[in-house]
Amino acid sequence: MSAAEQEHGEQSRRYGDIIRSMSVIGLSQLISIGLSILRIKVLAVLLGPNGVGLFGLYNVILDLGAGIAGMGVQSSGVRQVAVSVAEGDSARIAIVAQTITRLSLLLGIVGAVLLFMLSGPVSLLTFGDEANAPAIGLLSAALFLRIIAGSPFAILQGNRRMGDLARMTVLGAVLNTIVAIVLVYFLGEAGVVWSLVAMALTSWLAAIWYGRKVILPKIVLTLSSFSAETRMLLGLGFAFMASGILTAGAALVIRVLIVQHDGVEAAGNYQAAWALGGIYVGFILQAMGTDFYPRLSGLAEDHEAANRLVNEQARVSMLLAGPGLLATIALSPIVITLFYSSAFADAVPVLRWLCLGMLLRVMAWPMGYLILAKGKQAMFFWTEVAATAVHVGLAYFLVNTIGVAGAGIAFAGLYLWHGVLIAVLVGRLTGFVWSGENLQLAGLLVLQTIVALGAAEFLSPLGGVLIGLGVTAVACWMSLGQLIRIIPQKWIPSLARPLVYRVLGHQPEAA
Repeated sequence: MSAAEQEHGEQSRRYGDIIRSMSVIGLSQLISIGLSILRIKVLAVLLGPNGVGLFGLYNVILDLGAGIAGMGVQSSGVRQVAVSVAEGDSARIAIVAQTITRLSLLLGIVGAVLLFMLSGPVSLLTFGDEANAPAIGLLSAALFLRIIAGSPFAILQGNRRMGDLARMTVLGAVLNTIVAIVLVYFLGEAGVVWSLVAMALTSWLAAIWYGRKVILPKIVLTLSSFSAETRMLLGLGFAFMASGILTAGAALVIRVLIVQHDGVEAAGNYQAAWALGGIYVGFILQAMGTDFYPRLSGLAEDHEAANRLVNEQARVSMLLAGPGLLATIALSPIVITLFYSSAFADAVPVLRWLCLGMLLRVMAWPMGYLILAKGKQAMFFWTEVAATAVHVGLAYFLVNTIGVAGAGIAFAGLYLWHGVLIAVLVGRLTGFVWSGENLQLAGLLVLQTIVALGAAEFLSPLGGVLIGLGVTAVACWMSLGQLIRIIPQKWIPSLARPLVYRVLGHQPEAA
């Protein structure tokens, strides 16, 4: 076998690993989201809008509390574990793992105590009185369980145990659905908060069950080792926490801007478009964060290998995301009516612009992970601050100028700007440049998206749908052809290979 054939074979293996991991994690997320929808549907039937609203408010309190109290340790822990795994230092892996476990326990206790003590003010701020303070105090148990569940999750992810992570996600989702439905069925509205505590418990049990499969050497964690690892975990973790708060803050401010300019109904249209625009891409981005991040962290000091991996991840992500987003633009009126109703017609243009923004986000995120993999927490923090300022600034101007559709355009503008900024930063950080193939692919997908968007905006409804579907068909053909070229040949049945290559007009890039 020649050197070129060996390189092609290695490239094919790398692409195969990326697609396999994204498929496994994406499928588990699909099942989890499906079960989540089932839970909400049952809650809606049993409790009505008030019960669903109460569940949502309690869940927001729990998410925010866990996000702040957790200090981003789960996300920073993934990097530290992945780096240790790449170094092949089993003792260091054990030290990092024990530190994450003990630090999560400490943060969980502190967070739970603080939420319990502040349950009265939190209830007053959220509901206007302290009648819900006992229920919020009970949420402190859920907060504690959610934070400590993050440690086995980080250890599994850092070790790239994708199969175990997927099974853990599905098992947790199944158990969560069962306990939530049973408790609400028997306890009614009083069972809402108990269901959140039970869901946190079952998620922790699922995490512990699969986390035990990671066998680590027994070590004695000294105070000096714990302190040193804690400083590193909290340093990068703070940046993760701040990013989450900034993102949530920007989302809230933009919704307030829409309400002030166009009313609550317009905010509902924006929320509807946002929920649909993020579903499909969410699978891709979630899979990217689960496997790509620890893999890239392990290669962070090998700039050539890291840059190559970013290009490969970006290529696969664009090939998977492009056709789905184009189809959403083409069928946006049907999609909105199908998932909501014709009363949400004003959400249609917002959804189209959000799809353009989601495509640009898919292009930018692989590059952004280079900053995290290198542990550049200050750079990551300030890029997030700048992104928040740009997003809110664009939304303020555009919403006040053209209405709710301006919020969708602002999102697209954010990722156009953010992608250019990140490309410049990582170019200086690791010498990263996009491959010629990726530049060509990105250019084609952006052009196709602009054509579909323009047709939908300026042609008749039927004309917009037909042009959009035509562009989508071209993108599907292009993406399928490229995916066939880069995946391992053994994935295609031998009898079908000649026909597949003849029909698509391609030969495989890799042997």
